[in-house]
Amino acid sequence: MGISFENLEELIELINHVHGFDLRGYTRASLKRRVAHIMELYRLDFNNLKDNLVNTSGFFNRFLTEVTVNVTELFRDPAFYAALREEVFPYLATFPHIKLWSAGCSSGEEAYSLAILLKKQGLYERSFIYGTDINSKVLERAKQGIIDLRKMKEYSDNYLQTESGESLSEYYTVRYDAAIMHHELRKNILFSIHNLVSDGVFNEFQLITCRNVLIYFDLTLQQRVLKLLYESLAMFGFLCLGTKESLRSEQLKHKFRLINKKQNIYQKIA
Repeated sequence: MGISFENLEELIELINHVHGFDLRGYTRASLKRRVAHIMELYRLDFNNLKDNLVNTSGFFNRFLTEVTVNVTELFRDPAFYAALREEVFPYLATFPHIKLWSAGCSSGEEAYSLAILLKKQGLYERSFIYGTDINSKVLERAKQGIIDLRKMKEYSDNYLQTESGESLSEYYTVRYDAAIMHHELRKNILFSIHNLVSDGVFNEFQLITCRNVLIYFDLTLQQRVLKLLYESLAMFGFLCLGTKESLRSEQLKHKFRLINKKQNIYQKIA
């Protein structure tokens, strides 16, 4: 089952009007694919989809779970974490308290990766990590620290590639078919709902990671979100974007210093 771009625009306006959720800044091609997937998944035509969104209790939350992107893993792009450890953490170590924000954290793997890295560097006890997403379902999983055990071999390989020199198994306990992140690792992490599209600044951070999120937004929304991230950074704090993303705001470019071009790490200087 497909959906036309014309119908997609109608759907975007309906969702904004009925649920107050703004999808207007999302790239249309990606959004169209995901809505078509939802229609296929629930065996709905366009009119049935609209009807469910308006009249069926709980359907919008299920729709939101499917339409928002939740691709994540522990130590995804290991070279990025190696760059953080070598080029950013020595600076963070000079702060008495370190606040980090994993924006668009999905089910929490990035936040836990940061926590492990901080623990390894002896910085975790004076750090606090905020993991935020718009998807309440994945956040519940993040809060529990539950990761599919079948994925842990791949994640362990990722971790080894960061050259941290120890096994990832030191940070979780196996329970049935799940890996449970240790409580000591979870105690300084807070997961909560935050919408990058519509919500504002809620703290001042020394490090913000917002990786592989902006690629799903159009240029106007990207610039708006980048402004939010800039305003959320402490002076000389660090902003980390995904490898396929860029600091495309002419207003903000001169306010950052490039730390690592390949890993897209910037430092706020103005």
